[in-house]
Amino acid sequence: MNQIIELQPNQARQYIDAETVFLELLRVRGEQMETRGSMFWREVAGTTYLIRESAGGAQKSLGPRDAQTELIFQKFQAKKASLTERLKSLTQAAQTQQRLNKALRVGRVPAIVVKALNALQDAGLHEHFLTIGTHALYAYESACGVRFMPDALATQDIDLLFDSRKRLSFVSKLKKMDSSFIGALQKADPSFRVMSDQKQTAINATGFEVDVIRRLTTDADPHPLKMSNFDDDLWAVQISDGNRMLGAKRFSQVVVSETGHMAVMSTLDPRMFVALKTKLSKASGRDPKKRPKDALQAQLVQELINGYMPQYHANPSFQPPAS
Repeated sequence: MNQIIELQPNQARQYIDAETVFLELLRVRGEQMETRGSMFWREVAGTTYLIRESAGGAQKSLGPRDAQTELIFQKFQAKKASLTERLKSLTQAAQTQQRLNKALRVGRVPAIVVKALNALQDAGLHEHFLTIGTHALYAYESACGVRFMPDALATQDIDLLFDSRKRLSFVSKLKKMDSSFIGALQKADPSFRVMSDQKQTAINATGFEVDVIRRLTTDADPHPLKMSNFDDDLWAVQISDGNRMLGAKRFSQVVVSETGHMAVMSTLDPRMFVALKTKLSKASGRDPKKRPKDALQAQLVQELINGYMPQYHANPSFQPPAS
């Protein structure tokens, strides 16, 4: 039985169109972040100064009014107006693409996964995580315009690998938001709670779980590692191959939910995924009920590499994890 099915031509075309719109929307959102806040003129002791006010209310003088500050002010105002209009147009276009995605059944990623990824994106935390495990398959199949058969995908949890090398930046962003990590996840679904007996796991009202994992502790890492200073937050649990995963090249791809909504998923180099799943399928300590699925997933992603990903066919610098 063929475990890989190619998208219909109309589905493939729709995915390409939707991806283009969504990535441009994200780009413009990022550019708009640079113009958050305002600029205005203020007179002090008879001299007029250009003031830049951040979104948080902090103010900074850019100098007295002259030709240079006039130009700065005009460019800022023009850019802000242009980006606001472009963002409005792209938001409307993205909503249209979402409806088309749903109508043509382009996506099938669980809606909660896309919501969680977008919550991390909106909070500026996405660069601190990699989606690993079964859900990474959605990124690989989306990149190749195919679908795996359901047997390879069924799961009720997503594993997020936290990059503890960037912990200071992560903590700084949470402080600016005055939020915990579980608080960020609750933007996706308010019913997420930290499990009392598994502090690395958040679970929502439907039983979907988010597990936070990390590399083995080093001298530079705190241990144990709590995601924030808030009392009730997640703790990241160590995994043996975490450091090697973080060192691998990122693979980022737009994925589409069953509702048509989109998000960017960052995961492992597919060759690393194959190597890790192959290793797991042979590990003596692995749950024997999970080994067949590990082997199947490794086989399917290798088939994608062979048939759809020529960029990965020859790269002598790639080092798989040790057996």
